[in-house]
Amino acid sequence: MKYFLSIDYGGTNIKAIVFDEEGRQLGQSAFSTKKIEEKAGYREVDLKETWQGIRQAMRQAVKNAQLKAEDISALACIGHGKGLYLLDKNGQEFTRGILSTDERAVELAQEFEERLDEIWDLTHQHVAAVQNPVLLRWFKEYEPEIYQNIGAILSAKDYVRFKLTGRIQQEIGDASGNHWINFQTGTYDKRITAFFGIEEMYELLAPQVDYAELVGGLTQEAAAATGLLAGTPVVGGLFDIDACAIGSGVLDASTFSVISGTWNINTYPSKTAVSQDSGLMHSYFPNRDFLIEAGSPTSAGNLDAMIKMLMMEEIQHLKASNSSIYDVLEVFLQETDASYSKILFFPFLYGNNIGRAAEACFFGLTTQSSKSEMIRAVYEGIVYAHKQHIDDLLATVEQRPRALRLSGGATNSPAWMQMFADILNIPVETVEAPELGGLGGAIACLQAVDDLSLEEAVEKMVRVKERFEPQSKEHELYQRKYRVYQSLLAAMEPAWAELCQLRTTLE
Repeated sequence: MKYFLSIDYGGTNIKAIVFDEEGRQLGQSAFSTKKIEEKAGYREVDLKETWQGIRQAMRQAVKNAQLKAEDISALACIGHGKGLYLLDKNGQEFTRGILSTDERAVELAQEFEERLDEIWDLTHQHVAAVQNPVLLRWFKEYEPEIYQNIGAILSAKDYVRFKLTGRIQQEIGDASGNHWINFQTGTYDKRITAFFGIEEMYELLAPQVDYAELVGGLTQEAAAATGLLAGTPVVGGLFDIDACAIGSGVLDASTFSVISGTWNINTYPSKTAVSQDSGLMHSYFPNRDFLIEAGSPTSAGNLDAMIKMLMMEEIQHLKASNSSIYDVLEVFLQETDASYSKILFFPFLYGNNIGRAAEACFFGLTTQSSKSEMIRAVYEGIVYAHKQHIDDLLATVEQRPRALRLSGGATNSPAWMQMFADILNIPVETVEAPELGGLGGAIACLQAVDDLSLEEAVEKMVRVKERFEPQSKEHELYQRKYRVYQSLLAAMEPAWAELCQLRTTLE
């Protein structure tokens, strides 16, 4: 039996997970991503502190799986897309990493998006504030001392792989989502760096590697830090949306992949790109199809934050009895339905999905409102945000998908999965492995070690666990609420810019 270790670097949590070659999850260790938010809109991490947590988690995951270092056949790194991880000209950390929910470069991104016609035929990619080139341009303008010291440009999982192997490389799936790739050639292009006004960065772009390619082995230093054997093979790894898609068994448009984590990400693989007018994003899928994506930071991260804001007393009380607030909320969701909450919530704590300034808020609060009603509104609001994106995807396909495969933290709640099915009116399926991003990494390891195709590895490792069918009565109620949700979004448009400006002036 072969065993694989995946390191899944997310914006909310970072996990090390062990799988066997049949896709069974054997052990894991996780810790919260330690976000640094010293300025409004800035979301960063200390790289050395993050690596310290990762290496400890790797050691603990193998122990929890009751395996030895020599049992691990290969490792894969999975990571959040976009953001920015820099090394200096000596290949050392010298500044903080930037997470995918950072908002410092929003205005710059909007300026580049207005000129998108100049570059669309090359990149088939809309501009996002957390793409590498936009953040690099921000550093060039506002922190030139950092910009001038840059020696290497990496994504989250490429940074972790560098710590494991000592090699500076960029996996092509992440590079494509970061607006680095000319989709006509599959390579870097100087016209892209010129478009963003960062021409000097072209020579610093790392050599490209493929997701299931064996790209190096664990260094002696990394082996000592993680408790694994030096030379243990490491594969290229995956952008998390790719990892979750293949970990869910999504290989074509008959099934959509839906990730409910820090980000609200909804995707399907396609042989062809979609139009610029669709507003959708593209990146390379592992088999080099296009992965069509609609997403925003409007998902389960909002629930975590609101629970801490509203229910800290309950959390502390339950902690004393070794219980979880999520277990209590699961019972609550099961015992209530779409008619329970008369409140609407916009899940915009970390950003929004409407393309302009907007912030999180509740609508419909009265003196009779309760915390439980507000919390249910958060669950529902997150699914409404997913619905906006999924509706955009549905407009680009000829047939509705037969099911949605869900991954991310939300899948720990069967009641929430039923809510997804009811609101979206499409069957929802979950997969046996709890950590699908990690499973995607294990699939890449199996491909590399056993020389299997993607389809063969998915067939061997992915199994559907549960299916949730839409309930028509609940769907009708949610549709009424969603129409009001949409109306409020439109009505708030002129006020949000003023609200955001007010926040800025009062800070």
